[in-house]
Amino acid sequence: MPLQLGDVVPNFTQDSTEGPIDFYDYAGNDWVILFSHPKDYTPVCTTELGAVAKLKGEFEARGVKVLGLSVDSLASHEGWLKDIEETQNVALNFPLLADEDRKVANLYNMIHPNEDNVFTVRSVFIIDPGKKLRLTITYPAPTGRNFNEILRVVDALQLTDRNKVATPVNWKQGDDVIILPSVSDEDAKGMFPSGWKAHKPYLRVTAQPK
Repeated sequence: MPLQLGDVVPNFTQDSTEGPIDFYDYAGNDWVILFSHPKDYTPVCTTELGAVAKLKGEFEARGVKVLGLSVDSLASHEGWLKDIEETQNVALNFPLLADEDRKVANLYNMIHPNEDNVFTVRSVFIIDPGKKLRLTITYPAPTGRNFNEILRVVDALQLTDRNKVATPVNWKQGDDVIILPSVSDEDAKGMFPSGWKAHKPYLRVTAQPK
């Protein structure tokens, strides 16, 4: 059965470009973004890995580790990394799993047979410090991911974990948020001293908590 939101994700060990990875040890007490690539030496994957390498500091600032996966061998990865550095002007600075035996791909249901029965789709798993799955996004092979959107989602997840708020459509860091309907007006006065605008009793907008 595919992983569902709120599930504790399974542990695994697998080789990577930075040595063997025990996933739980690698994650530690941080958030993790695990994301798969269909195949080495492919154009979209090359651009994606370069983009994530350039954003590594943004992920680290949020307490997030990144972990890529492709179903080719470690030797193949090592050659591909040279192409990524040459074409994207950045060296890979996080581990890329060499999931040649499809162990992780099958464990996390990254192969969708009706799309391709050999290679993984572009899966994204956002996993919290409790090893719980908080978000999944699945893209087909020809469609590159927007990692700025993935950063935005991390910001929203972390904000809503800390505060009794939800994020509205197209929310980004610093925008107003919505007070959860489960919070009474009386309780909200203490939680949101700057006040709020009530468009409806269930739709109360307030400034993003600091």
